[in-house]
Amino acid sequence: MAKRDCYEILGVSRDVSDSDLKKAYRRLAMKCHPDRNPGDAEAEERFKELSEAYEILSDSEKRSAYDRYGHDAFEGGMGGPGGGFHSSGASFSDIFGDVFGDIFGGATPGGNRSSVQRGSDLRYTMELTLEEAVFGIEKTIRIPRLAECAVCNGAGAKPGSTPKTCQTCNGQGQVRMQQGFFAIQQTCPRCHGQGKVITDPCGDCRGQGRKEETKTLSVKIPAGVDTGDRVRLSGEGEAGVNGGPAGDLYVEVKAKEHRIFTRDGRDLYCDVPISFTDAALGGELEVPTLGGRVKLKVPTGTQSGKLFRVRAKGVKPVRGGAQGDLLCRVSVETPINLTAKQRELLEELHETLNHKTHAPKREGWFDSVRSFFDEMKF
Repeated sequence: MAKRDCYEILGVSRDVSDSDLKKAYRRLAMKCHPDRNPGDAEAEERFKELSEAYEILSDSEKRSAYDRYGHDAFEGGMGGPGGGFHSSGASFSDIFGDVFGDIFGGATPGGNRSSVQRGSDLRYTMELTLEEAVFGIEKTIRIPRLAECAVCNGAGAKPGSTPKTCQTCNGQGQVRMQQGFFAIQQTCPRCHGQGKVITDPCGDCRGQGRKEETKTLSVKIPAGVDTGDRVRLSGEGEAGVNGGPAGDLYVEVKAKEHRIFTRDGRDLYCDVPISFTDAALGGELEVPTLGGRVKLKVPTGTQSGKLFRVRAKGVKPVRGGAQGDLLCRVSVETPINLTAKQRELLEELHETLNHKTHAPKREGWFDSVRSFFDEMKF
């Protein structure tokens, strides 16, 4: 009798993914498993058929051979599913346990759970001034954390004594509860998954193996860091459990706002106010940088908002690359608190100005406005 197509048996397409194939097999196998259908020969035969199809398609090499040659690939000792399917190796509790294992961390019936755990990572936010972030600095910080108990060396037991094997789970760390065909594996309620019970706890850490402490650390912040950058201090997090390695400490940088400069990556920006006459006549200004003062030449007729670039006066990136620039944005100030004489001079100047010659931007803007309103007329 010809065998049915494996993909048809499992109700999946030929391009099914491994995860979807597994889901399909579980769903169908749980319905017709012999443990759930005692005495049902048809269900048992259906379960065998499903399992044989899954064994072929779940193995990449077997699946490739099956896609090319079908069931003929496994006839005559060509590498079929072990010369015949054996149903004794897959109980319903195994399948059901596998489903719960995916949900609760991969535990399988009878498996041991390691009690050795890595310590938690810690994060510390360090506020820096712009100068500290740009040039780098070394700072001292105090970190509260769980550290290994110095009295029991992290064992949790009183010196001279040792933890005992948990009698509830026999050192497995997990207990199995079964009712009918349902079998669920849970963390042991007595030892909480450790597999051992401390009968004579350390008086200093009360059997925890770790104690709260505040440690003082020196942190070297490299030049060029910016908000969001992190410095990792390996092994300076919380102590591990039962001899597990300590976690790490991550110092995260947060740069404060500066009263003069604004940072954008490797570049710095600053606003430079200039007088009406300096903008009109041009000249030379003195502007600040993080390394001192520099001269900035302002050409005649400079408009408010114009950007001037001062090369290599920005930030040297922490990850390497060329140093950024300083960009100075000039802001022309309108004179206030004029004397009578100053007002008279300005009015005289105003009378001599020709808008088309002396204010081309203003005249061009008004031309655009007039065109805009003309186009709106119906």
